[in-house]
Amino acid sequence: MKFPFEVTFDEVVAAPESFVDAVFSSLASEFLIMPKGEGFVEYADFVSGYEELKKVTGGFAELDPKKILPIVSRFPICLVVLRSMLGFTPSELAYVTAQRTGEALTQGFARSLDRKARTQPLKPLNLDGVSGKRLAAMVVSACGLLVQGCPPTPEGTIHRLQKADTASGLDALKNLAGMGAPYAMLLYERFLGRPFAGHRDSVSELVGDGLESAIEEVLSRAGISFRKTRRAERIEGFDQAPDFIIPDEFNPKVIIEAKLTEDDGTARDKVTRIQHLNSISALPDGRQKFEVIACIAGRGFSVRREDMKKLLLATRGKVFTLKTLDYLVACTGLAAFRTKEA
Repeated sequence: MKFPFEVTFDEVVAAPESFVDAVFSSLASEFLIMPKGEGFVEYADFVSGYEELKKVTGGFAELDPKKILPIVSRFPICLVVLRSMLGFTPSELAYVTAQRTGEALTQGFARSLDRKARTQPLKPLNLDGVSGKRLAAMVVSACGLLVQGCPPTPEGTIHRLQKADTASGLDALKNLAGMGAPYAMLLYERFLGRPFAGHRDSVSELVGDGLESAIEEVLSRAGISFRKTRRAERIEGFDQAPDFIIPDEFNPKVIIEAKLTEDDGTARDKVTRIQHLNSISALPDGRQKFEVIACIAGRGFSVRREDMKKLLLATRGKVFTLKTLDYLVACTGLAAFRTKEA
C-alpha cells in the first residue's frame, strides 16, 4: 500500500479511495492516554484533603465555614475537594460566590488560587488582606450551597446540585461519607459529566503539542528553518496564522497545518481551513505560491471518508500522520530546505 505523498498528484486524483485507506491505516487514536500536566492532582493528595474536611466537619455532619477556613488555608487541596463536591469549575465557584456574598471576586483570582492548590496541594496558603477575604467568601459560599442542597426547579430542567451527594444537603453528604455511594448513581453522574472531563479540558493544548513537537523535531533534525506561530497570532497575508511557515512569513514556500483531534467536527473544520489555504495559494497559471501540507492525528480524521478525500486534494496528497512523519521532508518541498542529513 502506497501513501499519497509517495505518488504523483494525478495518481491521487485517479484513485482517491485507495489513498484514503492508506492514510486511515496510519492514523492512531491516543484518547485513552492523557498527559498529567503540571496541575494534575494525585489521588493520595486529593483524599488527604477529603479526610481533613471529613475530620473537621464530624463526617460532614456540620459545615461551619469558621472551622473549615483554617483547614483550607493549611491544606489548599481542601478547596479543590469542596468545589468537586459542588461539581463547579473555579470560575463557576467565583461567580456564585460573588452573587451570594457580594465579594468582588474575579474569575482570574479563582483560577489562580485553584491552580496553586493543585500544584502545591499541601503547602499552606499565605493569604492576607483582600486575598484572604476572597478565600473566606468562597468557603462561606461553598458551605452554604452544600448545606442548602438542591432547590426546587421548574419542570423540564435539572439543577447542578441535583446529585447523589448534594441533592438533600447535609443528609446526603453524611450518608455518602458514612456508607459509600451507590455504584449505579456514581456511574450515572460520570456519564453526565464525562470521566476526566475537567482534566482533559485543562491539558488539551498539551495533547496537541505532542504532534507539533514531533514536527519540530523532524524539521530541526533536517536543519530546516521554520517559523512556528503562536495561538491567535496575526500574520500578514493570512486571515488565520498557519501552524508552521517555511522558511518564514516573509517568504512562505511551505505551509504545515497540524491537528490532533478525536472529534470529527473539529477535523472537518481543519479540512475546511486547509482547503482555504490551498485556494489562496493557487496562481492563475496553475502553480502554487506555497505548498500546503497537513499533519494529522487522532480518530477524528478517520470518521468521514469524504473529508479525507477533500484533504488529499487540497494538499495534493501531502497528508502525514505521526506514523509517517519520517517521510515529511523527503516527500515534500521541504527537501529543498534541508541543510542536514538525518
